[in-house]
Amino acid sequence: MDAQTPDYKISGYKISVTIAIICLNATAFLAVEVTGGSEDLGHMIACGAAYAPLITQNHEYYRLFSCMFLHFGMTHLVNNMLALYFVGGHLERAVGKLRFLVIYLAGGLGASGLSYHRSVQTISMDVSAGASGAVFSVIGAMIYVLLLNRGQLEGLTMRQMVFMAVLSLYFGFTTTGVDNAAHVGGLLCGFLLAVILYRRRRLSGEMTG
Repeated sequence: MDAQTPDYKISGYKISVTIAIICLNATAFLAVEVTGGSEDLGHMIACGAAYAPLITQNHEYYRLFSCMFLHFGMTHLVNNMLALYFVGGHLERAVGKLRFLVIYLAGGLGASGLSYHRSVQTISMDVSAGASGAVFSVIGAMIYVLLLNRGQLEGLTMRQMVFMAVLSLYFGFTTTGVDNAAHVGGLLCGFLLAVILYRRRRLSGEMTG
């Protein structure tokens, strides 16, 4: 029997990690806007966006993490948070709060790492920021969860998730200024993390072997 992560409560309400992450991203966005603007590249670098020269030369590796909570403009933020809201709750309930947080953060960090590696290899001077790598990690993990649950869970289907992943990747590869390395890296990291962390709950009536 698998151990399940308990639902933590404050004043009778369950804490949603997904909603907490969305609030954290929104707070970071507002802070950047108030202090200088989220579309000002210099200010975004000052706030912790990923920039390969600073990571390599100054060893500012924290940028691989901090960039996950920064966004270039309101549209960038809203698109990522809507995707996270749509998928995150399903994955959080399926794997548990702690495992969900690990998938989001570790997958996002893996996505940032792959993006940084691509920047170094191509000698790119791009400034990178956004939660999309972590969101793709959630999508990748959800695809694996659906695989183990015969393609459907809580009304969410494999067809929907694959369509969402393919459409998002297609949009990225056909649009300029999109960090596709982070998207692909996040998707792969999330899938692999779910392989390690997720075990399907046995339903009543199933054979135990």
